[in-house]
Amino acid sequence: MEDFDEFVRTRGDALLRYGYVLAGNAEDAADLAQEALARLGDAWPRVRKKHDPEGYVRTTMVRLHIRSWRRRRREDLVAAVPERGAHDRYGDADLWSELQELPRKQRAVLVLRYYEDLPDHEIAEILGVSRGTVRSQAARALDKLRIKREARVPR
Repeated sequence: MEDFDEFVRTRGDALLRYGYVLAGNAEDAADLAQEALARLGDAWPRVRKKHDPEGYVRTTMVRLHIRSWRRRRREDLVAAVPERGAHDRYGDADLWSELQELPRKQRAVLVLRYYEDLPDHEIAEILGVSRGTVRSQAARALDKLRIKREARVPR
């Protein structure tokens, strides 16, 4: 299990950032990473032989994230709106706020396509949808982002 401990030490922060991009907040990101690493720990001997433990964890995180929003399929209500950009440690606050406005499936497709650089067939497999659905969700998401950006640019 020394290999597993080393993997967690070296890749843990990157997995938390990945979880943050998927979930949109640090608490859910930590939950995703923790649950995925727990599952990796159980499967470590088998996964280590395939030489892709990080791929296993990232796929597990996406599936856990999708499972959670399939269960809810509604907005999360909060008592108070947080200050914009106050806790954004992982990148462009404007882009993140725009991504947050997208439906979860569209956001997941964009994260897997552009952050993880996965091809459509792998994204389709991870999300449990067809390649056409991946392409249409990506196109719709990019159109929404494009319209949003154009609305902000003065002419």
